[in-house]
Amino acid sequence: MATLSEIKRPIQSYLDEFETKFRDSMKSNVALLDIITRYIIKRKGKQMRPMFVFLSASVNGIVNESTYTAASLIELLHTATLVHDDVVDDSNIRRGFFSINALWKNKVAVLVGDFLLSKGLLLSLENDEFELLKIVAEATREMSEGELLQIEKARKLDISEDIYFEIIRKKTASLIASCCAAGAASVKAGPELIKKMKTFGENVGIAFQIKDDIFDYESSNRAGKPNGIDIKEQKMTLPLIYLLNNSGFVEKRKIIHIVKNHNNNPEKVAGVIGRVNQSGGIDYARQKMVFYHDKAMEILNEFPDSESKTALKQLVDFTIERKK
Repeated sequence: MATLSEIKRPIQSYLDEFETKFRDSMKSNVALLDIITRYIIKRKGKQMRPMFVFLSASVNGIVNESTYTAASLIELLHTATLVHDDVVDDSNIRRGFFSINALWKNKVAVLVGDFLLSKGLLLSLENDEFELLKIVAEATREMSEGELLQIEKARKLDISEDIYFEIIRKKTASLIASCCAAGAASVKAGPELIKKMKTFGENVGIAFQIKDDIFDYESSNRAGKPNGIDIKEQKMTLPLIYLLNNSGFVEKRKIIHIVKNHNNNPEKVAGVIGRVNQSGGIDYARQKMVFYHDKAMEILNEFPDSESKTALKQLVDFTIERKK
């Protein structure tokens, strides 16, 4: 598997310049905001979203100023949603660092998220990037709907496989889809190509989320035991849904009772994880992940060969082969 640094090679100069432009896009005259945004920039992740934007742009044309705006828009939206998510989830840690709400409390975190969203709106309007704004606004709506749908269904733990895919399509895949669509739109690709890139990104995003689901049932700590975090948070992920769909009425009620009422009991959670593995739930999830990976690759294979296309293929492979 190619490393992220190898995948970045064709677009490294764009990513370097993007870092500067993104930093500038977050500036404020309010000292507290500047301190917080500098803290956010220092904690940046793998840059996967900007990578999808620049590679999607390169596959469809030549990277230009509009592409930098697209990448900044996506990253402002993504950062805002992460800040708000930490408030919603009452989470104190993000990527191994203290979250904004842990350091500056919920009120400040919510306002910082609002500020980042407004910066995205202004950035697109100041540059007359209405097509990009439409793509990103749609992603924002879908992400919110996905989160609310998950919350609604989590109360009864009655998520069917169809509902699960609807949740992850909106909650996770819509953002990667918007990266790919915005990248294509930034180089003035036609409506059909933009739609094709959006579908490509959606398939990648679904495969990406299923990979995340699988992590929770694999050995991922020093003791070699699965985390079971999704069960503790009462999240209905694909391996668990598969187990429930293939259990008798009594067994199903017993599992749901544990997830609802004993999700903080390590032994009972380990028991559910064991049942998921025995049922073939992990293998089933892997098959689905590969299915969506292959659908994404089919779309990408329609484009002419190039260094950027190869890197984009490697990035898709990375999403389902990564170790964390």
